Amino acid sequence: MPTLEYIRSEIEHMRRQIGRQQKEILTLQRAGIPTTSAEALLERMQTKVDGLVEERDRKKGEAKLGKTYASGKRINGTPAHRRA
Repeated sequence: MPTLEYIRSEIEHMRRQIGRQQKEILTLQRAGIPTTSAEALLERMQTKVDGLVEERDRKKGEAKLGKTYASGKRINGTPAHRRA
């Protein structure tokens, strides 16, 4: 199961690749070359990034789960007033 840090780095990597792919498509369009397959690849790449972003957000939410005080701070152990 990938870690949150791995997912973040993969998103960053894929976004760089998407940027390169977009530049490549523009170059091909200027040259009058059909870009249908390149655009399909770009769409698949963007879909993968969307999935990674969803997974990252889900993992971030899981990491935040747990008991918290009203202030939002996590409760680490039993509060002092409840100790016997």
